Amino acid sequence: MAELHSGTQAIDRASSLLIHILESETPPLLTELARIYGLPKSTTSRILSALERQGLLLRDRNGAYIAGSVLTQFARGQNHDSILVTRMHSILEVLASRTGETANLAVPGNGDLKLIDQVDGQYLLSATNWVGKSVPYHASALGKVLLAYATVTIPAGRLEKRTAKTITSRTKLLEELEIVRKKGYALIIDELEEGLVAVAAPIREHDGRVVGAISVSGPSTRLTQKDLIKIGDMIIDEISILQANHDGKIGAA
Repeated sequence: MAELHSGTQAIDRASSLLIHILESETPPLLTELARIYGLPKSTTSRILSALERQGLLLRDRNGAYIAGSVLTQFARGQNHDSILVTRMHSILEVLASRTGETANLAVPGNGDLKLIDQVDGQYLLSATNWVGKSVPYHASALGKVLLAYATVTIPAGRLEKRTAKTITSRTKLLEELEIVRKKGYALIIDELEEGLVAVAAPIREHDGRVVGAISVSGPSTRLTQKDLIKIGDMIIDEISILQANHDGKIGAA
């Protein structure tokens, strides 16, 4: 029990120090932190060094503590997601309205696809909320887009088999990604869930980098492959219209 208490106390101290540093208007020095929390300088230094090794903190030229690379990269990613949602939400609304189906926005996630926005269509059937769900890249139209344009790499190890139609062969997946690059959009038919079909197209920055993808999905009872192809062109057109109406920071495929 004493060991558990000691470990909990160390975590509490580290958390308090980290929060204090992040909330400080002026980066604090070691001596200041030790004084505020009533800790020996040696103890404070050990805790801060551990946080620094994990990339949560770093020291500026004066030796004061500021947010480390792990936190700043996370903050930039969250900010970028928010900007992308703001700029792309109107496209999701247009697509959902024109097709009657669900429109989604996704970006690369940690291991799996990260769905960050959704607009539902007019139908109750297949109106699943995908935001926050774990979706493998290789089994989704959105993920295939990100794989095709090298925004992410094919995960190591065995590819998860979601349905009988899921592509689990790396050779077949690479062939599929080549088709995506040629056509400008990706399709899935029963690959993520039985009866679910989808089409997705890429979102590019002004320098050509693919930073996300937009999809429309619905049940195979309503959407044929011919429908999906038309919707794929529609997604590309809507992104192109957005590019023409804005400053070109986010463009089309």
